[in-house]
Amino acid sequence: MAALTTWGENKWLNSRIELEISRSNARKQHLQQVLLQTGQCPRCELNNVNLAYANLKNVNLKDASLEGADLNNANLEDADLWKATLGGINLSSANLSNADLRGAKLRYANLQSANLGYANLGYANLWNVNLSQANLRDTNLWGANLGYAKLENANLKNAKLRYANLFSAELENADLENANLKNAKLDGVNLKGAKLKQANLKDAILAGYKGHGYRSVNLENADLESANLEGSNLKNANLLGAYLKNANLREASLEGADLRGANLTNANLSKAYLRGANLRGVNLRGAKLDTANFRDTDLKGAIMPDGSIHP
Repeated sequence: MAALTTWGENKWLNSRIELEISRSNARKQHLQQVLLQTGQCPRCELNNVNLAYANLKNVNLKDASLEGADLNNANLEDADLWKATLGGINLSSANLSNADLRGAKLRYANLQSANLGYANLGYANLWNVNLSQANLRDTNLWGANLGYAKLENANLKNAKLRYANLFSAELENADLENANLKNAKLDGVNLKGAKLKQANLKDAILAGYKGHGYRSVNLENADLESANLEGSNLKNANLLGAYLKNANLREASLEGADLRGANLTNANLSKAYLRGANLRGVNLRGAKLDTANFRDTDLKGAIMPDGSIHP
């Protein structure tokens, strides 16, 4: 009798669960239709919905939840996604130009090849997102968390990244021309081959700490022409072959940095700290070196400011 009772209770419980799931799915389908018909669904719960290729221009999804949803190739131009919960969402190749994503939670989201031009992502959580090949031109990323983000080949021209956290982010071959990275956290970031012409990195943190589990920032072959790196922490950075013509490195810390073969023509290194740095074969023609600290620095074969070759 006890076994029959338990069996009956389990059957009733399973029926209740199936009923709740059915009701939840029905409600979700209803909300999905409301969104598509009216463009209004603030604070809606639309987790795991399929809205791929949907036209959602100007929609109001403020504070809504779309975790795990599929919106690949969807049109979300001018959409309001303020403080929306979008963890694990698929927005690959989606159009989010001029969208409001301030404070949105996008951890582990897929935004590969998405268009986020002129979008507002101020203080958004973009931890470990895939933004490779994405368009982020003129995008506001002030204070955004982009730790471990994948931004290879992304377009970040004129992007506002002040106070952003880019810890250990992948930015290989990314275009950051004229981007504002002032006070940004860039320790451990990979910027190999990145274009940073006229970028503002004043007071940015780009340090690497050997032996403490952190990797050094990789700026190998990066284009940093006329970049503002005043006061930046580039300890142990890889600047092998970097192009730093006319760059401002005043009071920058380059302790232990690898600058072999770098072009520092007309760069400002006044009061820079270069203790233990490797400057073999660098071009320092016309560079300002007054009161810079070159203690234990390797300058073999370097072209000095007056054009002479260091022995």
